[in-house]
Amino acid sequence: MFQGHTQFKTGRTSVVDEHTGRPTSCTTPETVARIQQLICQDRLRTIRDISEEVGIGYRTCQRVLTEELGMHHVNVCTELRQLASDDETFLSRVIPGDGSWVYGYDPGTKRQSSQWKSPTSPRTKKARHVKSNLKSMIITFFDIKGLRTKNLSQQATL
Repeated sequence: MFQGHTQFKTGRTSVVDEHTGRPTSCTTPETVARIQQLICQDRLRTIRDISEEVGIGYRTCQRVLTEELGMHHVNVCTELRQLASDDETFLSRVIPGDGSWVYGYDPGTKRQSSQWKSPTSPRTKKARHVKSNLKSMIITFFDIKGLRTKNLSQQATL
């Protein structure tokens, strides 16, 4: 139902809108400072996460980041490609790494799982691989010449 109808029934006599001027702004100095603090804590935060945490709209948060704080997204891949093309020794200074948890298995040897069988004996069952109670973190680092170092740390699992 029309809102004005209800207001006139309760005694309103004017048709002039009482709300004048622009709506109040969410970009107070406190809001801007809070956004800047959140970005300094974690530069990978999304605009949506920041706007929800601060309690402002997405577009307002985006405007604060770009216009008031002068921030912009950085395309890391483009910058790395430019560095590599400008400096031919750049890749020799890059050392990527990787780490993976692996479990040990004890499958047994082929000889241990072999057995004698007659033509009438039942079909043999394959040995089941059993995961050990020990897992290892294998950490490797590479450079332009190949494997630079590896580290193996073990952790018992229950």
